[in-house]
Amino acid sequence: MIRVQREDFDVGVELDKLTRGNRTIGGLASFVGLVRDLHDPQEDGVAAMTLEHYPGMTEKMLANIEAEAHRRWQLDASLIIHRYGRMEPGERIVLVACASRHRDAAFDACRFLMDWLKTKAPFWKLEETASGERWVEARDSDDAAARRWTKDPKAAE
Repeated sequence: MIRVQREDFDVGVELDKLTRGNRTIGGLASFVGLVRDLHDPQEDGVAAMTLEHYPGMTEKMLANIEAEAHRRWQLDASLIIHRYGRMEPGERIVLVACASRHRDAAFDACRFLMDWLKTKAPFWKLEETASGERWVEARDSDDAAARRWTKDPKAAE
């Protein structure tokens, strides 16, 4: 299940809905991403972040990423909720959850989804700081994390 939305979400409610009625699930792994104020002495603190996306294209890419997780692991259910709009430090941005009969599949699929979301999902992040706005650039560490899931490490680049 995929949702791209402006409004916040309740993690407990979402996880309950994902697993309700399925007594074969033995493992549920989840990740919640939050807006953070990096407090880097070299940079200004982050007062807020605005996430933009391309409606239609974003949902299609998230569906492709989710489908790939289901091809790789035996999942009973999965969930990706990604917010857009303006958010302040401490607010939830993303929820990824994977449910499976066995914990390893749930853990691995959840990590895979987050790694690929960071590199393949069409979201753009604009940070507000005391000295102005700045677009968040892609990080080499995110690309390296995504490469671990490819047969050809160069394929994720």
